[in-house]
Amino acid sequence: MRVPNARDLRSANRPDRERSPQIEEDVTGKELDRATQHQIKTLEGTSAEWVARHLVMAGRLLDEEPELAFQHALAASRRGGRLAAVREAVGLTAYAAGHFGEALREFRTYRRISGSNMHLPVMADCERGLGRPDRALDMARSEEAKDLDAPGKVELAIVAAGARTDLGQLDAAVSELEIPQLDINRAFSYSPRLFRAYADALTAAGREPEAAKWQRQAGVAENALGLGEEEEPDIIDLGWDEEEEAREEERQRQLRAQQAADTQAGMDHGAPRAADAAAAEISGPAGARNGVNPIDEGSDDAEADHFESDDAESDEDSLEADVLDGADGETNEADGEAGEEPDTETEHEPVDDSELAGRDRVED
Repeated sequence: MRVPNARDLRSANRPDRERSPQIEEDVTGKELDRATQHQIKTLEGTSAEWVARHLVMAGRLLDEEPELAFQHALAASRRGGRLAAVREAVGLTAYAAGHFGEALREFRTYRRISGSNMHLPVMADCERGLGRPDRALDMARSEEAKDLDAPGKVELAIVAAGARTDLGQLDAAVSELEIPQLDINRAFSYSPRLFRAYADALTAAGREPEAAKWQRQAGVAENALGLGEEEEPDIIDLGWDEEEEAREEERQRQLRAQQAADTQAGMDHGAPRAADAAAAEISGPAGARNGVNPIDEGSDDAEADHFESDDAESDEDSLEADVLDGADGETNEADGEAGEEPDTETEHEPVDDSELAGRDRVED
């Protein structure tokens, strides 16, 4: 039974609008993954805690009470609706609760905010839930589907096979699952689910002997991956912890400082007069005409390369694309005139452990 949240004192509360569900006392919000916490940090303090705790409750109740989980996600969206993680949570909980129209809308919003198509298989399944298998098949044949990773392609193939079954096309459903990832001799994290879906499609098409073979192989794959009933798979967090991230940021800062010191030392040793002349030109009227303003090393603007307001979330949403492009162009032009080279940072892509774990071969 849903319990109203006595601390929900939003000004938007009206007699015709229910309050958000109660948050359990042991929930702090710090249970969320680091990526979601980084997004929530852009919110004001009270709102950030509110959103984080409701998201934790949504995840906690997703399997057992999906409708209540959906209400928690909606509560989080009232203060964090511009965050991709929040819209994703609303979509997932709506899907679990059977609200396919709401889920489809939220996943579209998530895709627009994040630029990610990772939930395309769930969106296609929502179309099936709304009685539109043809649209689900259109999604499976879309250009966006080609950019999915291997697990995503497997999920989309399973949805497409279900859509074919909805249309009474049983042989076509079997064909939808005959994708490169359907390898009877290799096991990946998605293999047991794919093998069983293929076996079900074969059974529906009247090919029971083949179906029995793939059902057995699904069990073999689970045992090889440590996913059987008596096995507990190792869970490995490949993300950086906060201490490691702080050390990396400090290392990058020291590296930039050392490069700046080396550059300054070379200028002082090799061309002191040229450096003095350049400094005079920058600080004088000629520098002002060229659009270069002197900055004191100890001032607040010395390290800031962009404007930050009290409401970073609203600022980000209010900036148009052409304004952003123009600002980047002006920054690059100013850097070019001042003779400075922009710092570059290398981004490390996360390791996909599903492909690594799947290299173990499975004996038939």
